Amino acid sequence: MDYLEKVIVDITEVLDNKEFQKALSSSIPNAESRVIDFLSSHSDIVSLSREVEKVKKEVVSNLDYYIEKAMNSLKSINGIPHYAEDKDEAISIIDKIIGNKNKIILSKSMVAEEIGLRNHLESLNKEVWETDIGQLLIQLENGKPMHATAPAIHMTVEEVMDLLKNKLHIELNGNETPQQIVAKIRPFLREKFVNAEIGISGANAISADTGSIFLIENEGNIRLVTTFPPIHIVIAGVEKIVPTILDAFKLIIVQSSFAGLYPPTYVSVVSGPSSTGDIGHRRVYGAHGPIEMHLILLDNGRKSASKNEFLKEQLRCIRCGYCQFVCPVWDQVANTWGGSVYGGPMGVVWTAITEGIEKGAELSQLCLGCMRCDVACPVEIPISNILHYLKVVYNNK
Repeated sequence: MDYLEKVIVDITEVLDNKEFQKALSSSIPNAESRVIDFLSSHSDIVSLSREVEKVKKEVVSNLDYYIEKAMNSLKSINGIPHYAEDKDEAISIIDKIIGNKNKIILSKSMVAEEIGLRNHLESLNKEVWETDIGQLLIQLENGKPMHATAPAIHMTVEEVMDLLKNKLHIELNGNETPQQIVAKIRPFLREKFVNAEIGISGANAISADTGSIFLIENEGNIRLVTTFPPIHIVIAGVEKIVPTILDAFKLIIVQSSFAGLYPPTYVSVVSGPSSTGDIGHRRVYGAHGPIEMHLILLDNGRKSASKNEFLKEQLRCIRCGYCQFVCPVWDQVANTWGGSVYGGPMGVVWTAITEGIEKGAELSQLCLGCMRCDVACPVEIPISNILHYLKVVYNNK
């Protein structure tokens, strides 16, 4: 059975899964309409999207320059930069940083999923916890995220309660509201935050001129992951770099808008480890937050993609997930249509970049060619054209 055949079998199963379909049908229409309603009254966001598109194109055309600039900027603020060619090298770097420390907390990161980080750390008998509630549910399910910003969108409330009762032994009587369920999860994760030795996050954007890491969220977990543990590790794809700190602010505004999450509850800008200048008026590092801050910039196919006429377009993706919500295929099967991590229209292309063009080409066969993803994309990635290119690759093999 080739990969495409396996995916088709999986898709057939989720189409017959009543709970899966119930969860998607109750969530997707609201998600899409929320973005449409917001954008209809905020034309300035569309204008800002064009600016973000321009700076992302600039970075993709000059990746090596901006990688070096971002790494040098981070050094200047006492951060520790690393560069990883592939996921094995990224894992090796993280292992060396962690050493014999055992308690690790993660905020939601697609790149962490891409390199198989949580599974790797668990195989070393580390105590590892996802702290984003949706991603925690994926960990408990031992599954894969089903959307870029809403990983557990395929789970009904009843399924969530069953997971929490069976895996975490949280007491639930079965008629709790989502608000009450979250209140039950909160004390469990609080203990993990307080005792963690390592905090690992992704990045929504990285400003090359300052070395700053930008993170947006609604839950508040990222702030705790990046401030409570003595060591903070950031893992991000090289395409997350933008030229300036102003560009990074623009990007997170556009991303949260097209994700239907504007305004984000929290925006964190992390510029190196914690510091203070209150004694002798000289800055020293390691105050109340992390003593060390590491950034691992991951290639894993991205630099090669930047030289491909079609795939390079995907590198300006800001991971808002809006193309997934408008896709008629994704609407029925979520990220079941995808690779080991990424799914939906943008995910098929990301799979081609990070897992091999052959796998992306197989997955492209399930695209209907409706072009709704092109219209939805805030940075005007011609996703349907890239998928057509992958179809040609498949047919010519």
